[in-house]
Amino acid sequence: MKKVKIGNKVDNFELESTNKDGFEFKDYKGKKLVIYFYPKDNTSGCTQESIDFSSKRNLFRKLNCEIFGVSRDSIKSHYNFKEKYKFKFDLLSDPNETLCKAFDVMKEKSMYGKKFIGVERSTFFINEKGVLIKEWRKVKVNGHVDEVLAFVKSLN
Repeated sequence: MKKVKIGNKVDNFELESTNKDGFEFKDYKGKKLVIYFYPKDNTSGCTQESIDFSSKRNLFRKLNCEIFGVSRDSIKSHYNFKEKYKFKFDLLSDPNETLCKAFDVMKEKSMYGKKFIGVERSTFFINEKGVLIKEWRKVKVNGHVDEVLAFVKSLN
């Protein structure tokens, strides 16, 4: 999959999903999509961000917008994470980092002085025609979902 850039159409892709049928991008043509990438299931920031998106899902849906969370965790981990917090949207599993690399969210990070490559918390908005029109990088969790929702509302 080629790198995704603002103003360009996103290539079709498929990933395992907590929806038993999996996820195929082309199935969402005609819908707006918010795809957010997060580092790890069941960590504090990732849990709060997912809870925030879940709590506003109906507001996004009224705007013809679906939400999907993506991380490198296994589909089993995603099922457990989704069930534990009753998320109202599906999580996509990208263990091979195919989508993460296409959206350029794999970045060098540092924890306790050790450097490693991990997912940089990022959110992307794709319009009904499959074109990436907005991105949020280096996301801070507090207030982020409200910012994304305000952007989606501004398009109507």
